[in-house]
Amino acid sequence: MHSWLMLAEAAAPKGGLFDLDATLPLMAVQVVLLTFILNALFFQPVGKAVEEREGFISSSRAQAKEKIAQAERLEVELKAQLLEARKQSQALVQEAEIEVDRLFRDALALAQADANTTKERSRVQVEAQKAEAFAGIDTQATKLGAVIVDRLLAAK
Repeated sequence: MHSWLMLAEAAAPKGGLFDLDATLPLMAVQVVLLTFILNALFFQPVGKAVEEREGFISSSRAQAKEKIAQAERLEVELKAQLLEARKQSQALVQEAEIEVDRLFRDALALAQADANTTKERSRVQVEAQKAEAFAGIDTQATKLGAVIVDRLLAAK
């Protein structure tokens, strides 16, 4: 058993845990080299992609805000146009009502004038017929009076 213990002591390096040889600088160079490689192959492209994405998001937000503002301006303009159109339509309706009322009054006045003309013509005709009838009655009364006088004289 002794021989096994001797072999283990012979294989152990001298200096213990903190023995400085070429391994530590080689590991440091590997870490720095790995950092540069990872930076060139992974971190920079990922960083660029993240920056491009952030730029795209920022520009998209700005465009969205601009479009929202534009939509709000259009909404205000359309509301104003709608209000103006309503006012114009109300004015047109009022004008049409006034025009219909005027036409109604004109037609009513024309109908009344026509009725008055017809009434006057009828009155004149009635007066003429009345005068003609009275003239006929006067003539007949005169004839009848003459016949009565003749009979009374003849009867005496």
